[in-house]
Amino acid sequence: MKQPESHSMNRALDVITFGEAMMLLVADQPGALEHVQAFHKRTAGAETNVAIGLARLGLKVGWASRLGTDSMGRYLLAAMTREGIDCSHVVCDAAQKTGFQFKGQVSDGSDPPVEYHRSGSAASHMGLADIDETWLLGARHLHATGVFAAISPTTLPAARHSMDLMRAAGRSVSFDPNLRPTLWATPETMREAINDLATRAHWVLPGLAEGRFLTGERTPQGIARYYRQRGAQLVVVKLGSEGAFYDGEAGSGYVAGFPVAAVVDTVGAGDGFAVGVISALLEGLSVPDAVKRAAWIGARAVQVLGDSEGLPTRTELNHAGL
Repeated sequence: MKQPESHSMNRALDVITFGEAMMLLVADQPGALEHVQAFHKRTAGAETNVAIGLARLGLKVGWASRLGTDSMGRYLLAAMTREGIDCSHVVCDAAQKTGFQFKGQVSDGSDPPVEYHRSGSAASHMGLADIDETWLLGARHLHATGVFAAISPTTLPAARHSMDLMRAAGRSVSFDPNLRPTLWATPETMREAINDLATRAHWVLPGLAEGRFLTGERTPQGIARYYRQRGAQLVVVKLGSEGAFYDGEAGSGYVAGFPVAAVVDTVGAGDGFAVGVISALLEGLSVPDAVKRAAWIGARAVQVLGDSEGLPTRTELNHAGL
């Protein structure tokens, strides 16, 4: 098994994330996937979307994963490396395959159809042995999601352990539930595991529908209170076009959403939101300013095809005054 080198591996890291990257094939026209004749190649993965977004803003980001040595794995590794991400802890295994997915186009602003082909992928074989404690603890922050925890029985304990290590070392940890019901045995198992992971994070970032399912609460305030009572320092509840509600140690409030001319693709908006929160808080901005940045990036994300194509550069962020 080969571990590729990265030009950034010797730099101190701001953020590390563990997760699966998949090759994404996006339909070139609306309609049922079985009727589409051409697709565009892109990258996909909740954690890698966040890694790309943070790297574009100038943060030093490390990504740990497993890929096959097939063409899809080579494509993904090259794409992540071009973004300036430290891929020194991505294992390329010739005995394993890389996951991929198809995504359709829609013209009505709804969620596009997505078809996953990830069962038994290289990343699903990740576990505790993939955690390099020295490398991990050399970073300021860990971003975790419910997707990595769900892809196999071995990734869940790895997610728990990485979060515990960072908290014990005094590093900050963010967590996006990112619910994927098809990856869990039952909804109850998903709820229990996701809520357990949330208790290990400082910053918890659920969507409104996710929060209602996970907590039984109906309002943003109730959802935030649920996680705050279980140890979260900050909870930001995403409200789609209406913006977000935040509740943290310095207070609570709402941040309005940014107007969008047309919703093209909703996938990746939550990951863009996480990029805004994480980058701003690590830069020392206030929570309201962090949530405002997050809402702006999320609004950009839904206006383009692809999961990470709408994520801004630092120059674009500066031009927006955020």
